[in-house]
Amino acid sequence: MRSKITVVGAGFVGSTLVQRLAERDYADVVMYDIVPNMPQGKALDMLQAGPVLGYDSLITGTNDYADTANSDVVVITSGFPRKPGMTRDDLVKKNQEIVAQVTEQIAKYSPHCIIIVVTNPLDAMAQLALHVSGFPRERVIGMAGVLDTARFRTFIAQEVGASVRDVQAYVLGGHGDTMVPLSRMCTVAGVPIAALISAERIEQIVQRTRDGGAEIVKLLGTGSAYFAPSASVLQMIDSILLDKKMIMPCTVYLQGEYGVNHLFVGVPAQLGAKGLERVIEIELSHEERALLQKSVNAIQELVTVMGI
Repeated sequence: MRSKITVVGAGFVGSTLVQRLAERDYADVVMYDIVPNMPQGKALDMLQAGPVLGYDSLITGTNDYADTANSDVVVITSGFPRKPGMTRDDLVKKNQEIVAQVTEQIAKYSPHCIIIVVTNPLDAMAQLALHVSGFPRERVIGMAGVLDTARFRTFIAQEVGASVRDVQAYVLGGHGDTMVPLSRMCTVAGVPIAALISAERIEQIVQRTRDGGAEIVKLLGTGSAYFAPSASVLQMIDSILLDKKMIMPCTVYLQGEYGVNHLFVGVPAQLGAKGLERVIEIELSHEERALLQKSVNAIQELVTVMGI
């Protein structure tokens, strides 16, 4: 029997993700949105691409949460997008009500699903989804570090003229200005980047990674990134539905790991059929721990603002 995936929000991130999932051809996909007829139209268009691209995925657009029932994975992308000059932190109150309502419906119709949160500010919204759903921590995961690490790897590959496949890196912490790219542990084909790139240039790349989303928002003028975010969610779903046990940086609920309790923070995590299967603890330097703690404090402030 084919798996069932629901994507809540048929905007740029949501609809691009649905297209990518359909082309994977391992699951049927439901695309929900509050806008009448819009998800239905996009779904029909994608469905008609199946004969050309060779996939048999059933794609359903809907305005009714009942159509999402018994999903294996539900991705939350709905919410207000970030606008030029707006930080992720500015979004918290705007998106809190939306994500809470969405999560209530998800828990009602798919009580055994795994939730992947994409809506910003991502760490806070994942904390909210866990709180509202009442799910165990293994079944609520935020997409953050996969995207941030992809940006970091892209900039490093461009700098040294190597394939992105040869670049290994991790970005920890919150999905925002306080994220912690671990340049010390970054390698290109096993060679530490400190041997390939000057310290000054590495710091510039680290800062560009932190500003990665804002850079795209500024260039677009309206809207925000969606190609790389949707690809990042796809990798997470691949690992979950295909039980690949991949280790990737995700926002997960920590229970003592990295000295953090009861808070969603981006760390390396192993994803499989059960959702979060293991948190991987990396030995951090004193400076890296201090930066991670700064990021943790920023996330905690947002959670406090939400009052949960």
